[in-house]
Amino acid sequence: MHSLHPRIRVVWILQAAFSSAMFAAIVGLVGFFALDLGLWLPGAVFGGFFVLTGAHSLLRYRVWRYEIREDALYLERGVFTRVKTVVPFVRIQHVDSRRSPLERATGLASTVVYTAGSRGADVTVPGLTPEGADDLQRRLKALAIDAEGDDAV
Repeated sequence: MHSLHPRIRVVWILQAAFSSAMFAAIVGLVGFFALDLGLWLPGAVFGGFFVLTGAHSLLRYRVWRYEIREDALYLERGVFTRVKTVVPFVRIQHVDSRRSPLERATGLASTVVYTAGSRGADVTVPGLTPEGADDLQRRLKALAIDAEGDDAV
């Protein structure tokens, strides 16, 4: 199975820092104005929350894998709960390559696979190089077209 590009850790850690800062700001405002606590609280909340979310980001990188097999796209991910996803090619509706501002800054991209079925059945493969994301998009598109006559799982 393929692992993600190591720079995805930078993206996830920066996202963790942003989330930690927002959470600390909210807690700090509530603590300062509503509960009359000191200004030390936001720093403590940021530090604690960032350590937890940063560690989660690093562990998340270690378990994220994907593979294209003859019948489907296979994904394995999850730190506390391991999730194994199988996306049969006959269920693929369309495939996008996506680059958020943070991904562009780190030279990465994602591939989003939209599937037929219930809402939320779409999957994203993050942490790819732009060329890798485009290649994965082309491969999945070709395999989905070839599988059009087959039955779904």
